[in-house]
Amino acid sequence: MIAYLVLLFAVLSRLLPPAIHATGLGFTAVGGGLLFFGAHRSRWQTIFAVVALMATDYYLTAIVYGLQFHARGYAVTWLWYAAICLFGHQFLGNKVEGKGASAFRVTAAVFTSATSFFLLSNFVVWTGSHMYAHTFAGLGTCYVAAIPFYANDVISTAITAGALFGLPALARNLAETLRDLRSNQPLT
Repeated sequence: MIAYLVLLFAVLSRLLPPAIHATGLGFTAVGGGLLFFGAHRSRWQTIFAVVALMATDYYLTAIVYGLQFHARGYAVTWLWYAAICLFGHQFLGNKVEGKGASAFRVTAAVFTSATSFFLLSNFVVWTGSHMYAHTFAGLGTCYVAAIPFYANDVISTAITAGALFGLPALARNLAETLRDLRSNQPLT
């Protein structure tokens, strides 16, 4: 159930800033939320995460911003949603082999998530628009212009994933420490 609440939080992190007419800080819980959802749900449930975020994309584009919605313009993003969710399942949820969500794995997943979105989404912007020359210099300009968004995504994903994976681990470690302290106290 917690994974679905995290998915709701990811959706709301995209919907609330425009709803309250705030520019936002560039925070979105999408990357961290997809990693967590994937790590805690079965692979087939990825469809629920993708559909929820597809609906969010439609709502923001057509309703909030009043733009024409073209599904083909979002195909790469929707595939990315599924890929990150499945990556979270495989890389962070693999408890069978004893791997699971270590601090190193969560950190690697954060950078994989943010970097893959940065590379894919900006490549699509470069190929599908007239904002940048269709040269290597234009591609470089497109990526450089997106660096602030990349930084926000890395920070947002790190905060979200860090809290979602780190706080339960911290609570378990604290409980074990307290249990060990109690068991080592002399009986009076």
